[in-house]
Amino acid sequence: MKFDDFDRQMRIYEESLDQYILPDMYLVARLDGRSFTKLTKEICQFEAPFDVRFRDYMVETVKYLMGCGFRIVYGFTESDEISLLFHAKDNTFGRKVRKINSTLAGEASAVFSLKLGQAATFDCRVIPLPNLERVADYFIWRQEDAHRNSLNSHCYWALRKEGVGQGQATAMLEGKTVSFKNELLFQKGINYNDLPNWQKRGIGVYFQDSIKEGYNPATKETVQTTRRELTVNYELMLGKEYGEWVAAFANIP
Repeated sequence: MKFDDFDRQMRIYEESLDQYILPDMYLVARLDGRSFTKLTKEICQFEAPFDVRFRDYMVETVKYLMGCGFRIVYGFTESDEISLLFHAKDNTFGRKVRKINSTLAGEASAVFSLKLGQAATFDCRVIPLPNLERVADYFIWRQEDAHRNSLNSHCYWALRKEGVGQGQATAMLEGKTVSFKNELLFQKGINYNDLPNWQKRGIGVYFQDSIKEGYNPATKETVQTTRRELTVNYELMLGKEYGEWVAAFANIP
C-alpha cells in the first residue's frame, strides 16, 4: 500500500474523537495542578495557607501562557488553578480541543516545573461559552471559588496550627456558615477582611498600553512610544462589575 493511502486510512482512527469549538462560541481554558496539595504541603513545604513564592510561580506561569502562541487576552489565577480567556477571533489550531488542551497543559507544566525546580503537572479543559454574559458569569464564579477556598483554608490552618488533627479540623468546618468561619478567625486574632485581597479574590493578568520615554539621537529629541505590556492586578474588583470588566477583553480590537 502506498504511504499516502496508508496515512489516510490510519488518520481516521487518530481523529475519530476530535472535537472543535464552534467559531461563534467564546472560549475559556482552565488548568488545574495535579496533586498540588501533596506537592505544596508535603514535598515543597510551602507556607500554609498561602505562600508568596507559590503565588509568584503561578503568576509567572500565567504570564508565560499569555504569550505562548494563542491570543489570550485575560488570565486569572487562584490557588492551584488558572483560567484563560481567548479573544473572540482566536482560531489557533482551528479551535481543535485536543490541541488546545495538550498544548496549554504541556506549556504550563514545563514552565512551572522550571520555576519550582522539580516536576509538576497541570491538566487542562476547554470551556465553550455562548455569550458575554456567560463569560462574565464564569469569572465571577471562579472568583467566588477563590473566596470560598481562602476562607476555608485560613480556618483550617488556624485550627491545625493549634494542634487540631486533619480530620477533626475538616469536620469542625463541615457545613458551617461564612459568619461562623469569620468569627472563628476573629477569635484567633485574624480579621478576614484585613487579609490581602489577592488571597480572597484571585489575581488577574492582562495586557495594557504604557507610555515610555526615549531619546532619538538623530533628532536629539525626547520621544514617546506606546508599548503593550502585561499587567498583574492583585486588587481585583468584585461581583458583576468584575465579570463585565473581564468579558470586555474578549472583543478588544
